[in-house]
Formats: sequence, structure tokens, C-alpha cells
Amino acid sequence: MCGIVGIVGKSNVNVALYDALTMLQHRGQDAAGIMTCHKGKLAQQKAVGLVKDVFRTRHMQRLEGNMGIGHVRYPTAGSSGPALAQPFYVNSPYGIALAHNGNLTNTEQLRKDLFLSDLRHINTESDSEVLLNVLAHEIQEQGKLRPTPEDIFKAVAGVNKRARGGYAVVALLSNYGVLAFRDPNGIRPLVFGVRETEKGQEYMIASESVALDVLGFKLIRDVAPGEAIYITTDGEFHSLQCADNPRLSPCIFEHVYFARPDSIMDGVSVYKARLRQGEKLAEKILSLRPDHDIDVVIPIPDSSRVAGQAMAHNLGVKFREGLVKNRYIGRTFIMPGQKLRKKSVRQKLNPIDLEFRGKNVLLVDDSIVRGTTCQQIIQMARDAGANKVYFASAAPAVKYPNVYGIDMPSVDELIAHGRTDDEIAKEIGADWLIYQDLEDLIAASGEGNPNVPKFDCAVFDGKYVTGDVDEAYLERLDAARNDSAQTLDSVGDDAMMGIHNS
Repeated sequence: MCGIVGIVGKSNVNVALYDALTMLQHRGQDAAGIMTCHKGKLAQQKAVGLVKDVFRTRHMQRLEGNMGIGHVRYPTAGSSGPALAQPFYVNSPYGIALAHNGNLTNTEQLRKDLFLSDLRHINTESDSEVLLNVLAHEIQEQGKLRPTPEDIFKAVAGVNKRARGGYAVVALLSNYGVLAFRDPNGIRPLVFGVRETEKGQEYMIASESVALDVLGFKLIRDVAPGEAIYITTDGEFHSLQCADNPRLSPCIFEHVYFARPDSIMDGVSVYKARLRQGEKLAEKILSLRPDHDIDVVIPIPDSSRVAGQAMAHNLGVKFREGLVKNRYIGRTFIMPGQKLRKKSVRQKLNPIDLEFRGKNVLLVDDSIVRGTTCQQIIQMARDAGANKVYFASAAPAVKYPNVYGIDMPSVDELIAHGRTDDEIAKEIGADWLIYQDLEDLIAASGEGNPNVPKFDCAVFDGKYVTGDVDEAYLERLDAARNDSAQTLDSVGDDAMMGIHNS
């Protein structure tokens, strides 16, 4: 999972890109990068680290230009390093830079085709660089010295025919404009908006609407699945559907965990979706245990807070912030390496004993993936004097890997794979465990926009919307993502399988 942004303005966009990436920092904490274009010259700064650490005053001064793109990177399967920071760049044709959120499922085949047929060299193991070269080849095939919007859209149509998986993309064409497009299933999010200035209208494309909000851009709409948007250097806006059979199937895990609650995605308020998750989970608890003995609901900060508030209200019990978060520790779910994840939980959360001592506590989290984090938190609750510790997951049991850009681990590391709820409860040390039902999770999001026909719920039900994920692919993915095969010093083992994602 990554965050991307693109801006075409009427003055330098460097500071706006920086501010937007700061708002998208929750989507990736491994690396950050910005590329701008000024009078045909491209300027770039990218490195491993948080946005505030990657960009200094001297970098911002040379990032000139009224158009540019930016990226915050989230690493998969322990993969990290300066070479994988984005945007990526190719000099032919025109000079094109690209930033990508998602994961291609046919990277191996594309890599072979690029070498054997397109005669292009791939320098890293990132599928984002593969995607960039596919786009560059398709644009070059148009054979124009000065590409028209129609040429660009034909090239994107070619990309959609060749690439499979989940992808949201922003690209910078030197001297010409900014391009953005979304995969035909709309798995990864992408929105755009406009801002009126004295010099004219400015455009912005981003992974989440919060990036637009902070910069004063008005959200226009989501980029449709399969759609491409092209904004020229002069601010001319063009859009076209570039896929044969687009069908909106956004990733529902965005609503569970990744997105900020103040974002709007595909017409769905993430905040409202999480409220409904809590309401529906409370209904399930009341149906199973109408005479429950829960004294207090305590969320595991931050993404479960909204659902926890709704649960407490509907259950008629107290809601308390019993766990204090150290905000200088990153999100443990997206941290590479299991040992580092385990260590960081104790550094990240500290219990307030008074909220636990002698009480029957219901801990609420957005989801349970490996189970190591909730296991440690449950033990914290017991050490703080809790009488009983119940655990609720606002999402259903995660039983299958994600292949569209989220580092869901090896299937053997998923605690729910092959276990009953009672077995999982015993494993994590809870007195009782309750999961959200999948139909309720879908309803919680779907009620926000009835026009969304389907959500990608593959991590819960194993149904991959692209239809090209087979057992052989999952076996390669499993081998690549198995934590036992990773160290923080050995980067890119999964790249050998051609399944690196941005």
C-alpha cells in the first residue's frame, strides 16, 4: 500500500506536493519521493525515510515547476532500500516518471515481454518500474513527436490490456502534462479535485481525499475503474474510459484499516463505514450474548476507535481510551520483519491501569492478521489487572493473502488460516473472541454508496476479482512472504518471484 499524488498548478507545486505526501504518510512510511518539471527539465528528490526526513530546504529549492508527482512507499515482505523509492523514471519517450500504488499479478510475464519484445531494460525488482516501462512502450508505439491526449489514452488502453492486478498510477510527462489512471477493477483508490486561484484552475490527483482537503482543492470525484485523466501543462483537462470491461471492485480493507477516517472513497465515507462496522458488531454481540458482562470497551488505537465508539454506545457500556499510543512509532502492520513488529508493540502502546483493573474489558481492533499484536495487548490488559479480556475484530477473519498491494503475510502466518474462532481465542489469550460477519462488513461499506456493485474481499473469502490468481501464484507468494525467509538485511527475496509491489 502506498500513497500517490499529482498536481498541475499555475506556480511551483513543490510545497503542495510535500504537504499532500504528509497527509498520505499513513499509507507508507518506508520511503518518499517527489519529481517536478520546469521548462522541460525534471528535478527529483527521493530517499528512504518519512516525508519530513527525506525533504530539506535545499531539496525543495531545486524542485521547481508547476507540475509534479509524489509518492510515499510501503514495503512488502521486508523489501526496502533507496533503489525502490519512487517515482521511477525513463528517458524515452519524452521523459516519463511514474508513481504507483498497488501490485501487478503478472509481473513475471511482463518482465519477459519487456526484455524479449519491447527491448527494454528493468533495473530494479519493482513491479512499478515494470509498469512504467509498459506505459512508456505503449506511448512510444503511438509514434508521435508531440503526443495528443488521444495518443496518451490509446497507450493507457494498451497498458490495461497487458497489465493485471491492482494499480492506481500518476505519471509525469516532461513538457506535456500529468497522467493518472486506475485499474479496470478500481481496486486501489484514486480521486481528483480542482482549486481556483487568481492565475486560473489547478488540478490535483491523490490516493485519498484528505490530501485534497488540506490544500483547499474541491473533491470532484473518484477516477473511475479503467479511466485515465490527462492534464496538460496549460491546465487542459481530458479524461477517457480506457478499459474494455471496467467494473468497480474497491478494496474493502481500505475502509477497515488503511484509509484515514476523514477520507471519502468511491463515494463512501470511511468514518461512517467504520461507525456502521461497530454498530453491526454490537448487534452480533447482543444476539449471541444478550446478558453480556462487558464493563468497558477499549479500542486499540487508532483505526478501531470509531468502530469502538459505536459498539460501546449500542452495547450500553462505557467507552474508554485505556491504551495510550506513542505517536512516534510507525504502524506495526506495515513494518517489515516479524521481530521488529513484536518489539514495536510494547514501545507503541501503554495501558492505563485504572481503566483495566477489576473490569471485564472488551478490546476492539480493526482486524487480526498474524495475531501477535493482539496477543501482546491482551497480556498487557491482564497485567494491568483486567478481570476478563474479550476481543472483537471489526473485520472478519483474515484467511487469505492479499495480492493487490497489501502485505498480507504467508498464509501459514495468518492466525485464522485453518483455525476455529475458539482456537484463535486460545492462541491470543482472550476469554472470548468475536469477528465481524463478512456480509455485515460489506453492508457497512455498501450502505455508504449503493452504486458500488462489489468490493474486493479476497483476504476474507479468497475470491480474487481479477480472476488470474491460481494456486501456483499463491505458492510463489507464500514462499516470498514467509517471514522465516526474510531478514532486514536481505531485501527483495519476493522480487525473485516477480511479485514485488509498490
